[in-house]
Amino acid sequence: MIDEMAFLSERVAKGKLSRREFLGRAAALGVSAVLANNLLAKAARAEGPVKGGLLKAGVEGGAATDSLDPAAIGSAVPFIFSRQWGEQLVQLDADKELQPALAEEWGASKDAKVWTFKIRKAVQFHNGKEMTPADVLATMQRNSDANSKSGALGIMQGIDKIAVDGQNVVFTLKEANVDFPFLMDDYHLLIQPNGGKDNPTEGIGTGPYKVTVNDAGVRLGGERFAGYWRDDRGFADQIEIIVSNDATARTSALQSGQVHMINRVDPKVAELIKRLPSITIRNVSGRGNYNFACRCDTAPFDNNDLRLALKYAIDREEMVQKILGGYGSVGNDTPINNTYPLFTELEQRRYDPDKAAFHYKKSGHSGSVLLHTSDVGFPGAVEAAQLYQQSAAKAGITIEVKREPGDGYWSEVWGKQPFFADYTGGRPTQDLIYSLLYYSKAEWNGTRFVNEKFDQMLVQARGELDADKRKKLYSDMGQILRDEGGAIIPMFNDFIDATGPQVGGWVADGNQELMGGYALSKCWLQT
Repeated sequence: MIDEMAFLSERVAKGKLSRREFLGRAAALGVSAVLANNLLAKAARAEGPVKGGLLKAGVEGGAATDSLDPAAIGSAVPFIFSRQWGEQLVQLDADKELQPALAEEWGASKDAKVWTFKIRKAVQFHNGKEMTPADVLATMQRNSDANSKSGALGIMQGIDKIAVDGQNVVFTLKEANVDFPFLMDDYHLLIQPNGGKDNPTEGIGTGPYKVTVNDAGVRLGGERFAGYWRDDRGFADQIEIIVSNDATARTSALQSGQVHMINRVDPKVAELIKRLPSITIRNVSGRGNYNFACRCDTAPFDNNDLRLALKYAIDREEMVQKILGGYGSVGNDTPINNTYPLFTELEQRRYDPDKAAFHYKKSGHSGSVLLHTSDVGFPGAVEAAQLYQQSAAKAGITIEVKREPGDGYWSEVWGKQPFFADYTGGRPTQDLIYSLLYYSKAEWNGTRFVNEKFDQMLVQARGELDADKRKKLYSDMGQILRDEGGAIIPMFNDFIDATGPQVGGWVADGNQELMGGYALSKCWLQT
C-alpha cells in the first residue's frame, strides 16, 4: 500500500495526477491525511523546485509601528520579511550548522580574538550597487553605535575594532570568543548599502526578493530580484505577507486558500486542523520559550523575593498541557533547554504555593501585581495569564491581568511596562542569547537584569577553550538567571506552523518559526 501511495505521490509531483485525486485514493486505502501529506512533501522535494507564482503567508506578530530597519526588528512579521530581502554574513541551516552566505569563508587567530571573514564578490544590492567589504564594515559600525538602538548592540560591544583588508573584513575582539561567527547570523546584522546609514528603512539588501509593498501592520510584499546571486531559493515570482494577529482568521485564510502558509497555529486546535486533508501541521521543537517578564529595575519587581514568589506561583505542567496542548516542554526560568550545546540540567523548579507564599511575605509587598498581556504576546498568552492568576491566588498572590491590544504591543508594552507577557525565539548558542537578552548593557535586555558576576562569566566563557570549563560557566550563569533573573519561563514551545496543499519544499527547522524565517524564499508553489 505504501509503495502504491509513493508511486501516486510522484505522479502528483510530476503534474500527472491532481492532489485531490491522490487524497481521495489515500482515503480509500485507509491512509491517514498526515501520512498522505508527508508522502506528497517528500515527492515534491525529490522532483525539485517549481518556479513562478505568488506565495502568500498569514503571519502573526505585526503592527503599524513596524519598521524595515534591521536594527529595530523586534517581532515576527518584520523578522520574517527581512529574511526575504536581506542577508547576513553567515546563516544557520536546519541542522543548526553555520553556512557561508555573504561571507565565503572565515577563520580565527589561535587565541580566538581576531576573526577574518572573506566577503563574497559579484553580489548585487537591490539598487544595482555591488556589495563591497566597505558596506559590511559600515553595517557593523552602525549596529555598534548606541544611537542606532540596534538589537545587536549587546553582541557588538565585545568588538574592539573592525577593519577592511582587501576582500576581507577583520574583527578584533576585546576578549576571545570561540562562538563569534554565530553572532554574525543575528538578524539585525543584514548587510545594506553603506551599512544603511543613509536610509535603513528602505529595505534594500541582497536577498532573493526586492521590497515592493511596505504597508506596516497590514501587508508586505516583494518580487524576485533578477540579480540575485544564488539559485537555492527565491522560487516564487512574488511573495506576500498578510499581517493576521487573530489565530482564527489566520487558520480560515489558510483553509480557504487566501494564504499558503501560516505561523503560530493555536496548539489547542492543532489536532483538529491536522485532520483537514488540505492542511499540513508543521511542528518542530526548538529553543523558543513563552514567558512572563519582570523589570528588575522597577518596583515592586526590583525585590528578588517577589520575583521568586511569582516563579513558585506558576504551574508549569498545567501551562504545557492547557496552553501548548502538549506541543512543548516545561521551562525552568532560564532560556536554555537541552537543544543548546553545552547544556547542563538544573534542579527543576515546580509549582509550590507554600514557597510562593513564603517569599511573597518576605518581600513585604502588599496588594496586587499588574500583568500586561495580549493575543500577540504568544499563542494563548491571555489564557496563560488567566491560568497564572488562578495558580498564584492559591498562594495568596493577586495578579491583575490587563489585556492589551495587539497593535503597538511590542513598541508600547514590551520592555516598558514592569510585568508583561513575552516570547523568545531562541538563538544558536548560549553566548548569543545571553549577550542579546541578559547582558546588563544589551539594548534588548527587556527584564533590565543587571548582575556584575553574570557579565564577568559571560566574557570569561566566550574565550574558554576547554569545553568542560565552559559548560560549567554556562551552568552557573543559568543558575543565576533561574534564581535572580526577571524572566519567569514556564514553557518551551514547539513552533507550530501550517501549510496548504500547494506548498512544496518544506523542511523542518527548529531555529525559528516558518523554517527559521526562510519559508517564503525556500518553498515553492506546486502545480
